[in-house]
Amino acid sequence: MHVLVTGHTGFKGAWLILLLRALGHEVSGIALDPEPGALFTTAHLQADLKHDVRLDIRDAVALRESCERIAPDAIMHMAAQPLVRRSYAEPRLTVETNVMGTLNLLEAAGAVANLRALIVITTDKVYRNVNQVAGYREQDPLGGDDPYSASKAMADLLSTMWFRCYPGAPAAVARAGNVIGGGDVCQDRLLPDLMQAFAAQRVAAIRYPQAVRPWQHVLDCLSGYCVLLDALAGGRGMGSWNFGPDEGSFQTVATVADLAASLWGPGAAWAAESGTHPHEANLLALDAAAATRELGWQPRLSFEQAVTWTVDWYRAAAQGGDPRTLASDQVRAYLALS
Repeated sequence: MHVLVTGHTGFKGAWLILLLRALGHEVSGIALDPEPGALFTTAHLQADLKHDVRLDIRDAVALRESCERIAPDAIMHMAAQPLVRRSYAEPRLTVETNVMGTLNLLEAAGAVANLRALIVITTDKVYRNVNQVAGYREQDPLGGDDPYSASKAMADLLSTMWFRCYPGAPAAVARAGNVIGGGDVCQDRLLPDLMQAFAAQRVAAIRYPQAVRPWQHVLDCLSGYCVLLDALAGGRGMGSWNFGPDEGSFQTVATVADLAASLWGPGAAWAAESGTHPHEANLLALDAAAATRELGWQPRLSFEQAVTWTVDWYRAAAQGGDPRTLASDQVRAYLALS
């Protein structure tokens, strides 16, 4: 299958290219240029693509023309402004990218002949967060208390409406939790910030040590998307789906930081950052029982394994390891797991 990935130059997009190629798919991409030092660049992933298009998804005309020209069998839409803290500083950019960019993609997908599957990827933060201990289920109300979360909830609602009112290829929404893994260079994300500090032998500053998140390795998340892709191509799987880790992965930021520091070794340390910070949810968890029950998907890596694989990747890269080899080896090891 020829799969078009929007946002392919980002962290998840780069890993998705490797996973899709390992599963035998052709891959094309539409995205902005990668961030400096991004895995897409350091792993030389451009060579793996049938088409590599750079554009802003807010440009509806260019996006439609590119989708028609690429003519994929399936589309996985991940392009977004993905950072909560940046969304406070740039709310208009965030809403225009995450909402109107998604609308542009939905319209463009309708113009692709013979499209077999469409997945719009949102986030666990689309749920109206009431700090419940139980994981949120697909039927729970959506919400959003910050510009990023609200924009993704709007994109989620928009997509569900579009699938119902303008039916086309089998389509679904996928939601996932806090994804970790090697090669992430985005600011204000826990593991990249920790790894950068540890490598520089300085104390990492942590904003919300007691916040609870559903920590999940990027390959577990992306394998869910790929299982959903196969289901849609087979004419089933329409709707909304959570792809989250098991309950053992619902851990505090402090727990993750402690484990990462112990895995990194001597000199790795962190401390709570003083001062006030923009609001972020304190407790957030997903219930992925539906995906397990109806799609046959389940996470393969435990919480400890997810953090270990991530720290191993960054430590090996810091010691001169080739990013592509490190990532490809982890993809092969992941696919070998039962």
